[in-house]
Amino acid sequence: MTIEELKTQLQTELPDLLSRDQQFRGWLEQLIRQTAVTPESFDARFERMLQEFADERAERRREAAENKRKWDEQNQKWYEWSAKFDAEAAENKRKWDEQTAKWKEQNQKWYEWSAKFDAEAAENKRKWDEQNQKWYEWSAKFDAEAAENKRKWERQYLKNQEVADKIDDLRSRQDQRLGAMGARWGINSEQSFREALKGILEKSFDVQVLNVNEFDEEGLVFGRPDQVEIDIIIKNGTVILCELKSSLSKGDMYIFERKVQFYAKRHQRPVERKLVISPMVH
Repeated sequence: MTIEELKTQLQTELPDLLSRDQQFRGWLEQLIRQTAVTPESFDARFERMLQEFADERAERRREAAENKRKWDEQNQKWYEWSAKFDAEAAENKRKWDEQTAKWKEQNQKWYEWSAKFDAEAAENKRKWDEQNQKWYEWSAKFDAEAAENKRKWERQYLKNQEVADKIDDLRSRQDQRLGAMGARWGINSEQSFREALKGILEKSFDVQVLNVNEFDEEGLVFGRPDQVEIDIIIKNGTVILCELKSSLSKGDMYIFERKVQFYAKRHQRPVERKLVISPMVH
């Protein structure tokens, strides 16, 4: 707005403003009194004031235009943000509704599965209880049969024990009798066999058969000093040691070997041959 335009507007509006606004009128009169000057300086001062008013008004209009621009820009941003927010809210609502539908569907499936699981669990429990009942009945029957079998077994065991005791007693008696018979037969047979063999060898093979008893002071044969019986066959200076027994064991073989060592050491003569003669060898 130019100075002339401002003046024209003041000339048009100032009288009405002064008649209506007493406060403004008093302010203007006070201002005129305080700034009373000559007509020339008044015009200059008035021109300056009008210019300042015009500049201030232009600045306010510029600021108002700038504020309006900023406000419009902010409104545009707000509109865009609001539109974006509404779009996102709509999308979120759509997703939420979709998720809610899926969740309801999943809940329905879970409910159906849970109902099916409960039904199966109830059926399994019924079968398990039925099986347990059968197992209990079978176990009771098994225990009863086991108790009966145990009773029969114990009774049979007692009978078997009685029979075994009788058999052991009979066997003991038989062993005693057979032992006594064997001892008598062994002693007699060994002596008879030795005498018979001695006669056959001496008459038919021109040998000398000796039965000697020597004392083993060092205990080489039996591990302690004791009498040692040895059968010796001598032919043309050849020494043959012989062992005649009705029954021969491993221990007898070891003793015979020690007898051979004892004889060779005692008489300082080598033993060319060793003979063991027995009708029963273990």
